[in-house]
Amino acid sequence: MLLEICANSLSSAIAAQQGGAQRIELCENLSIGGTTPSAATIELTRQRLDIPVFVLIRPRGGDFCYDPMDMETMVHDIQWARKAGADGIVSGVLNPDATIDQAMTRIMIEAAKPLEFTFHRAFDWTPDPYTAMETLISLGVNRILTSGQQATALQGSECIAGLIKQAGNRIDIMPGGGINEENILEIARITKATSVHLSARKTQAGRMIPEAGVAFTGPNNYGEKDYDHTDAKRVARFRQLLTNFP
Repeated sequence: MLLEICANSLSSAIAAQQGGAQRIELCENLSIGGTTPSAATIELTRQRLDIPVFVLIRPRGGDFCYDPMDMETMVHDIQWARKAGADGIVSGVLNPDATIDQAMTRIMIEAAKPLEFTFHRAFDWTPDPYTAMETLISLGVNRILTSGQQATALQGSECIAGLIKQAGNRIDIMPGGGINEENILEIARITKATSVHLSARKTQAGRMIPEAGVAFTGPNNYGEKDYDHTDAKRVARFRQLLTNFP
Protein backbone atom coordinates (compact mmCIF):
# COMPACT_ATOMS: atom_id res chain seq x y z
CA MET A 1 0.00 0.00 0.00
CA LEU A 2 1.21 3.48 -0.86
CA LEU A 3 1.52 5.61 2.28
CA GLU A 4 0.16 9.17 1.97
CA ILE A 5 0.73 11.48 4.94
CA CYS A 6 -1.38 14.54 5.67
CA ALA A 7 1.15 17.24 6.60
CA ASN A 8 0.14 20.59 8.09
CA SER A 9 3.35 22.55 7.49
CA LEU A 10 6.68 22.56 5.68
CA SER A 11 8.43 20.96 8.65
CA SER A 12 5.72 18.29 8.93
CA ALA A 13 6.11 17.49 5.23
CA ILE A 14 9.87 17.13 5.62
CA ALA A 15 9.38 14.87 8.65
CA ALA A 16 6.92 12.75 6.67
CA GLN A 17 9.42 12.23 3.86
CA GLN A 18 12.17 11.41 6.36
CA GLY A 19 9.92 8.74 7.85
CA GLY A 20 9.28 7.10 4.50
CA ALA A 21 6.03 8.65 3.25
CA GLN A 22 5.48 8.10 -0.45
CA ARG A 23 3.15 11.06 -1.01
CA ILE A 24 2.08 14.18 0.91
CA GLU A 25 -1.26 15.89 1.23
CA LEU A 26 -0.27 19.41 2.23
CA CYS A 27 -2.74 21.51 4.22
CA GLU A 28 -3.17 23.82 7.20
CA ASN A 29 -5.58 23.84 10.18
CA LEU A 30 -6.00 20.12 10.70
CA SER A 31 -8.07 20.83 13.82
CA ILE A 32 -10.97 21.83 11.53
CA GLY A 33 -10.34 19.17 8.91
CA GLY A 34 -7.75 21.08 6.92
CA THR A 35 -7.70 24.22 4.77
CA THR A 36 -5.60 25.47 1.85
CA PRO A 37 -1.94 26.04 2.76
CA SER A 38 -0.18 29.29 1.93
CA ALA A 39 1.53 29.84 -1.41
CA ALA A 40 4.91 29.96 0.33
CA THR A 41 4.25 26.66 2.10
CA ILE A 42 3.37 24.99 -1.20
CA GLU A 43 6.38 26.40 -3.03
CA LEU A 44 8.93 25.60 -0.32
CA THR A 45 7.53 22.12 0.26
CA ARG A 46 7.73 21.33 -3.44
CA GLN A 47 11.32 22.59 -3.55
CA ARG A 48 12.49 20.50 -0.59
CA LEU A 49 10.67 17.20 -1.11
CA ASP A 50 11.44 14.46 -3.61
CA ILE A 51 8.06 12.73 -3.29
CA PRO A 52 4.74 13.88 -4.81
CA VAL A 53 3.02 16.79 -3.06
CA PHE A 54 -0.76 17.02 -3.34
CA VAL A 55 -2.34 20.26 -2.13
CA LEU A 56 -5.64 20.52 -0.27
CA ILE A 57 -7.94 23.21 -1.65
CA ARG A 58 -10.53 24.18 0.96
CA PRO A 59 -11.17 27.86 1.73
CA ARG A 60 -12.72 27.39 5.17
CA GLY A 61 -13.94 24.90 7.72
CA GLY A 62 -17.55 23.81 7.94
CA ASP A 63 -19.58 22.21 5.20
CA PHE A 64 -18.65 21.57 1.56
CA CYS A 65 -21.35 23.63 -0.11
CA TYR A 66 -19.62 26.79 -1.30
CA ASP A 67 -20.82 30.18 -2.50
CA PRO A 68 -19.49 31.85 -5.69
CA MET A 69 -16.76 33.75 -3.82
CA ASP A 70 -15.54 30.55 -2.19
CA MET A 71 -15.43 28.86 -5.57
CA GLU A 72 -13.58 31.74 -7.20
CA THR A 73 -11.00 31.51 -4.42
CA MET A 74 -10.67 27.74 -4.83
CA VAL A 75 -10.09 27.94 -8.58
CA HIS A 76 -7.42 30.62 -8.12
CA ASP A 77 -5.78 28.55 -5.35
CA ILE A 78 -5.68 25.54 -7.69
CA GLN A 79 -3.98 27.65 -10.35
CA TRP A 80 -1.42 28.97 -7.86
CA ALA A 81 -0.73 25.46 -6.53
CA ARG A 82 -0.18 24.19 -10.06
CA LYS A 83 2.24 27.03 -10.83
CA ALA A 84 4.10 26.35 -7.57
CA GLY A 85 4.79 22.80 -8.69
CA ALA A 86 2.09 20.77 -6.94
CA ASP A 87 1.73 17.21 -8.22
CA GLY A 88 -1.96 16.89 -7.43
CA ILE A 89 -5.03 18.66 -6.07
CA VAL A 90 -7.31 17.47 -3.25
CA SER A 91 -10.75 19.04 -2.93
CA GLY A 92 -14.49 18.41 -2.95
CA VAL A 93 -17.74 20.30 -3.51
CA LEU A 94 -21.29 19.23 -2.66
CA ASN A 95 -24.77 20.48 -3.42
CA PRO A 96 -27.09 21.50 -0.56
CA ASP A 97 -28.54 17.96 -0.60
CA ALA A 98 -24.98 16.54 -0.20
CA THR A 99 -24.84 15.07 -3.70
CA ILE A 100 -21.76 15.79 -5.82
CA ASP A 101 -21.74 19.30 -7.29
CA GLN A 102 -20.84 18.14 -10.78
CA ALA A 103 -20.58 21.58 -12.38
CA MET A 104 -18.12 22.97 -9.83
CA THR A 105 -16.15 19.73 -9.59
CA ARG A 106 -15.71 19.77 -13.37
CA ILE A 107 -14.46 23.37 -13.22
CA MET A 108 -11.88 22.47 -10.56
CA ILE A 109 -10.69 19.41 -12.47
CA GLU A 110 -10.21 21.56 -15.58
CA ALA A 111 -8.31 24.17 -13.54
CA ALA A 112 -6.07 21.45 -12.11
CA LYS A 113 -5.15 19.76 -15.40
CA PRO A 114 -2.79 18.04 -16.00
CA LEU A 115 -2.51 17.31 -12.27
CA GLU A 116 -4.24 14.39 -10.59
CA PHE A 117 -7.44 15.22 -8.70
CA THR A 118 -8.47 13.60 -5.42
CA PHE A 119 -12.01 14.08 -4.11
CA HIS A 120 -11.65 14.28 -0.33
CA ARG A 121 -13.86 13.17 2.55
CA ALA A 122 -16.73 15.43 1.52
CA PHE A 123 -17.53 12.15 -0.24
CA ASP A 124 -18.55 10.68 3.13
CA TRP A 125 -21.49 13.08 3.35
CA THR A 126 -23.08 11.87 0.13
CA PRO A 127 -26.39 9.96 0.52
CA ASP A 128 -25.34 7.10 -1.79
CA PRO A 129 -21.59 6.48 -1.96
CA TYR A 130 -21.82 4.05 -4.87
CA THR A 131 -23.75 6.51 -7.02
CA ALA A 132 -21.39 9.31 -5.93
CA MET A 133 -18.39 7.22 -6.93
CA GLU A 134 -19.81 6.60 -10.40
CA THR A 135 -20.43 10.33 -10.77
CA LEU A 136 -16.83 11.11 -9.85
CA ILE A 137 -15.52 8.48 -12.25
CA SER A 138 -17.55 10.06 -15.05
CA LEU A 139 -16.07 13.47 -14.18
CA GLY A 140 -12.51 12.17 -14.41
CA VAL A 141 -11.55 12.17 -10.72
CA ASN A 142 -8.46 10.04 -10.07
CA ARG A 143 -8.96 9.18 -6.43
CA ILE A 144 -11.48 9.27 -3.58
CA LEU A 145 -10.42 9.70 0.06
CA THR A 146 -13.02 8.09 2.31
CA SER A 147 -13.68 6.62 5.73
CA GLY A 148 -16.50 4.55 4.26
CA GLN A 149 -19.10 7.04 5.55
CA GLN A 150 -18.24 6.21 9.16
CA ALA A 151 -16.28 8.04 11.85
CA THR A 152 -13.18 5.94 11.12
CA ALA A 153 -11.90 3.93 8.18
CA LEU A 154 -11.98 0.79 10.31
CA GLN A 155 -15.69 1.25 11.04
CA GLY A 156 -16.30 1.94 7.36
CA SER A 157 -13.97 -0.73 6.01
CA GLU A 158 -16.74 -2.94 4.59
CA CYS A 159 -18.14 0.02 2.64
CA ILE A 160 -14.65 0.87 1.40
CA ALA A 161 -14.17 -2.74 0.29
CA GLY A 162 -17.46 -2.58 -1.61
CA LEU A 163 -16.45 0.64 -3.34
CA ILE A 164 -13.08 -0.83 -4.33
CA LYS A 165 -14.77 -3.93 -5.73
CA GLN A 166 -17.24 -1.87 -7.78
CA ALA A 167 -14.55 0.57 -8.93
CA GLY A 168 -12.20 -2.04 -10.35
CA ASN A 169 -9.30 -0.17 -11.91
CA ARG A 170 -11.36 2.90 -12.85
CA ILE A 171 -10.53 4.99 -9.76
CA ASP A 172 -8.36 4.68 -6.65
CA ILE A 173 -10.33 4.37 -3.39
CA MET A 174 -8.06 5.45 -0.52
CA PRO A 175 -9.02 4.76 3.13
CA GLY A 176 -8.46 7.62 5.57
CA GLY A 177 -9.76 8.63 8.99
CA GLY A 178 -8.74 7.35 12.43
CA ILE A 179 -6.01 5.07 11.08
CA ASN A 180 -3.37 4.11 13.63
CA GLU A 181 -0.73 1.48 14.29
CA GLU A 182 -3.26 -0.90 15.82
CA ASN A 183 -5.81 -0.93 13.00
CA ILE A 184 -3.95 -0.21 9.75
CA LEU A 185 -3.32 -3.86 8.85
CA GLU A 186 -6.92 -4.83 9.60
CA ILE A 187 -8.10 -2.02 7.30
CA ALA A 188 -5.66 -3.21 4.64
CA ARG A 189 -6.87 -6.80 4.97
CA ILE A 190 -10.58 -5.96 4.75
CA THR A 191 -10.47 -3.29 2.06
CA LYS A 192 -7.61 -4.56 -0.15
CA ALA A 193 -6.85 -0.90 -0.87
CA THR A 194 -3.65 0.03 -2.71
CA SER A 195 -3.08 3.31 -0.85
CA VAL A 196 -3.80 4.69 2.61
CA HIS A 197 -4.02 8.19 4.11
CA LEU A 198 -3.16 9.22 7.67
CA SER A 199 -1.50 12.00 9.63
CA ALA A 200 0.95 10.24 12.02
CA ARG A 201 0.80 13.29 14.27
CA LYS A 202 2.24 13.97 17.67
CA THR A 203 1.81 16.93 20.01
CA GLN A 204 4.88 19.12 19.79
CA ALA A 205 5.83 21.18 22.83
CA GLY A 206 6.06 24.89 22.10
CA ARG A 207 9.32 26.79 22.58
CA MET A 208 8.01 29.71 24.60
CA ILE A 209 9.02 29.87 28.23
CA PRO A 210 5.81 30.12 30.30
CA GLU A 211 7.22 32.89 32.50
CA ALA A 212 8.18 34.99 29.48
CA GLY A 213 4.71 36.42 28.95
CA VAL A 214 1.40 37.04 30.62
CA ALA A 215 -0.69 33.88 30.87
CA PHE A 216 -3.91 34.13 28.87
CA THR A 217 -6.62 31.57 28.39
CA GLY A 218 -9.38 32.72 26.11
CA PRO A 219 -12.41 30.83 24.85
CA ASN A 220 -10.39 29.43 21.93
CA ASN A 221 -7.04 29.09 23.71
CA TYR A 222 -5.32 31.40 21.25
CA GLY A 223 -1.61 31.39 21.86
CA GLU A 224 -1.41 28.08 23.70
CA LYS A 225 2.10 26.78 23.20
CA ASP A 226 1.67 23.16 22.04
CA TYR A 227 0.83 22.20 18.47
CA ASP A 228 0.45 19.16 16.22
CA HIS A 229 3.34 18.03 14.03
CA THR A 230 4.05 14.99 11.85
CA ASP A 231 6.16 12.42 13.71
CA ALA A 232 8.82 10.92 11.44
CA LYS A 233 9.20 7.92 13.74
CA ARG A 234 5.47 7.15 13.54
CA VAL A 235 5.58 7.47 9.76
CA ALA A 236 8.48 4.99 9.71
CA ARG A 237 6.47 2.54 11.85
CA PHE A 238 3.51 2.74 9.48
CA ARG A 239 5.80 2.26 6.48
CA GLN A 240 7.38 -0.80 8.11
CA LEU A 241 3.98 -2.31 8.89
CA LEU A 242 2.85 -1.87 5.29
CA THR A 243 6.16 -3.17 3.90
CA ASN A 244 5.73 -6.41 5.84
CA PHE A 245 2.03 -6.77 4.98
CA PRO A 246 1.41 -9.87 2.81
